[in-house]
Amino acid sequence: MSDTKYQVRRYIDDNFIMGSDGTPFTDADSLLDLHIVDSTGILELILFLEETFGIQVLDAEMVPENLDSLNAIEAYVQRKHQTKVAA
Repeated sequence: MSDTKYQVRRYIDDNFIMGSDGTPFTDADSLLDLHIVDSTGILELILFLEETFGIQVLDAEMVPENLDSLNAIEAYVQRKHQTKVAA
């Protein structure tokens, strides 16, 4: 498990799983479909990503393809870092 994925999973476990039934989720599971996060939770997750990984999540990037699973989030953060380095 990458450091990015580990940090995000830990954040989700600490902030969202505590009130749920504690059902484990895989890296590919939809956080929205499993009701792990809701619309407010996504905003909290975005703030965490921006602060932790030094990225800026643009409005147009706030889509499930980037934020709906651990795999998607990891890939998104990697793309943002690559874009930042290339700039």
